[in-house]
Amino acid sequence: MEASLPPYLASLNPEQLEAVRHSGGPLLILAGAGSGKTRVITTKIAYLVRERGVEPESILAVTFTNKAAREMRDRAAAIEPRCGRSTIRTFHSFGAWFLRRNAAAAGLDPNFVIYDDDDSTTLLHAAFPQYTRSECGRIASALARAKDLGLEPDSPDLSAAFRDPQLRRAYAVYEERLRRTGNVDFGDLIRLPARLLRDDPAVARRTRQRFRVILVDEYQDSNVAQFELLRLLAEPSESSAEGAYLCVVGDDDQSIYRFRGAEIRNILEFPSIFPGTSVVKLERNYRSRQSILDVAGQVVSRNAGRLGKELRAERGGGERPKLVLLEDQDEEAAHCARLCEARVGSGGSWSDLAILYRTNAQSLTFEQEFSRRRIPYRLVGALRFYEREEIKDSLAYLALISNRRDEVAWKRVVNKPSRGIGEASAEAVLALAEGESPGGLGDLVAASRRAAETVKGKARSGLTGFAELVDGLGGLLAAGPSGRSGDETLAAFLEAVVKRTGLADYHRGQDEIAGTQKIANLDELVNAASIYPRSAEGLAAFLETIELDRSLIDDKGRREGQAPDAVTLITMHNTKGLEFPVVIVTGMEQGLFPRDDEEGEDLEEQRRLFYVAITRAKDELYLSACRWRRLHGRLSQTLPSRFLSEIEADSLERAGPGSGDREARRNGERRYGQSLGEPGGAGPRGTAGQARGAGAERPEASPWRAGQAVYHDDYGSGVIIKVSPTPSSGPLVVVRFETGRQAQFFPRFTSKLEPSRT
Repeated sequence: MEASLPPYLASLNPEQLEAVRHSGGPLLILAGAGSGKTRVITTKIAYLVRERGVEPESILAVTFTNKAAREMRDRAAAIEPRCGRSTIRTFHSFGAWFLRRNAAAAGLDPNFVIYDDDDSTTLLHAAFPQYTRSECGRIASALARAKDLGLEPDSPDLSAAFRDPQLRRAYAVYEERLRRTGNVDFGDLIRLPARLLRDDPAVARRTRQRFRVILVDEYQDSNVAQFELLRLLAEPSESSAEGAYLCVVGDDDQSIYRFRGAEIRNILEFPSIFPGTSVVKLERNYRSRQSILDVAGQVVSRNAGRLGKELRAERGGGERPKLVLLEDQDEEAAHCARLCEARVGSGGSWSDLAILYRTNAQSLTFEQEFSRRRIPYRLVGALRFYEREEIKDSLAYLALISNRRDEVAWKRVVNKPSRGIGEASAEAVLALAEGESPGGLGDLVAASRRAAETVKGKARSGLTGFAELVDGLGGLLAAGPSGRSGDETLAAFLEAVVKRTGLADYHRGQDEIAGTQKIANLDELVNAASIYPRSAEGLAAFLETIELDRSLIDDKGRREGQAPDAVTLITMHNTKGLEFPVVIVTGMEQGLFPRDDEEGEDLEEQRRLFYVAITRAKDELYLSACRWRRLHGRLSQTLPSRFLSEIEADSLERAGPGSGDREARRNGERRYGQSLGEPGGAGPRGTAGQARGAGAERPEASPWRAGQAVYHDDYGSGVIIKVSPTPSSGPLVVVRFETGRQAQFFPRFTSKLEPSRT
């Protein structure tokens, strides 16, 4: 390191220093996980002002969250106070600032209001009263996505991007109404500034003269519209042959927000889009042990869409990550609890540990287990399971079926989904119910039916339909199991409740609008009901257990307010930017992570998500998979995630689930472990669906072939759609059954799959 460097530069490693001092053409800083990228970009801002004489007002730095923007501003100003005069904002905050300064040119009132999703839905509903509010919400979501893609109502590509033939007209009408209000939506905060820069030479000249340096953090998360805005900002101005100095910082291996519109090609193609680009790779990792980084690298290196880098740990080797193969999700939760207790017992803290999962719905089992064991936990990025809207809705229907005098349950669901039952009609029902049972409430369902005779309009049919619905569901429960396979548990009844009440369709629509996981949460509630009999007694026991669990969780929540030291329960997506001494990545099963239908770009993004999850661990990493998992109310046998088989055998240590396991469980684990590709469970090798090494079975030697009719004892008749060799586990057979279900099997390890005799 150069002796004459000021202290704030002398502490940088050579690659960081190169990135900070770079000048001239465009710069892509490819910053691996834990490599100090925030330090580099904030130091670069200070360096430009302090050492290069750049006016702070000419610097524009953009990122994606207010927290990140504040941190960038504060850290740069701590080195050089004049950096506080730079424009450091989120993309959308910059867009709002830009539009207010150029409101007249944009045809806006400078005091415009920014419409959120709900406002956009309301505006569409006013324009198209023939559509339900839920339908308008879906249209609003599609229009927001169109704006992220940089598409206009008359764009030829709009029809190719969206299948709805009515969307173009809806977009045009929505835009006309929105412009009449003088307001904007979130998509406009990017789209309208780009349009001004493209179409108004005076605004473009003034803006490009102002901002001579543009820096972008988390560039891998940018969408098409944001890229276009940056390109237009960085173009040469009339007074200069050169455009702004453009520096972007990001990690192609951490691009995990495609579902939100992030376009990974922005970073992959940056060097070709901006000629003369220099690329500086930050590969020194200051967070994780090398043993953890080795596993992360082996997985993400399978992706074709990446620029390539190899992380090197500054903290040395470390213990090999541990792979734990468990019987089911209950044992998985118990195993995680034991690891947490052992950590604290050896002098650690609850907050040292984070349990990661693919979907929020998976939190239920951990919430229940940790509450029973009095382990403090913090649920990040989601409400507690029983507090989620869709769960409370479903439980309210069940409570009313169990007790038709339950006023709280009745009030929650009588008009959900909407049946046109207003407050006056609801009061009429309550008055009737009180009248028939002095000192208490009578049958609210029967009262709903009688009240329908006294009201008019939609409320009449709404109350009648509601009473018939609850009566029908009560009769369905009283009738008991139908005798069909899988119909004997309360799970099948709960599935019927969710479908017949309209909750499934209602919350599926919410999923489409908000990108939430409400249907997955409902599926997990169905799974929880699968251990109870389909009867009134079974329903009462299920509701009682939930209430006891909920009281434990609520008690835990009150204690947690006094004791911030808690285990973190979090989805993999929400861990971005976080780190923990111990990370446990759960649910590593094919069909869950990744899903069976994820291929191509979708599969590569899931692989990047796994990379992000792994690189959150500082000292210890555990991966767990279950042999059995409750799915859609039924216990289904699983296979280990294909991602596990992409990890070299000697990079993982196979760990046992605990000292109290039965010999049968150990035998089951051993056989389950063989599906990773190595007999005897010595460790995974090779990739499911991809032969690797000389030991791979030749496809022509397999008795199984695509198109072959097969029969499975649990799933019935089906057809093989794909056969793939593996190094030592025999062929991997993918079957689509007549029910529509798709599943994968290693015939070597199951006797339930056989060629069809018909």
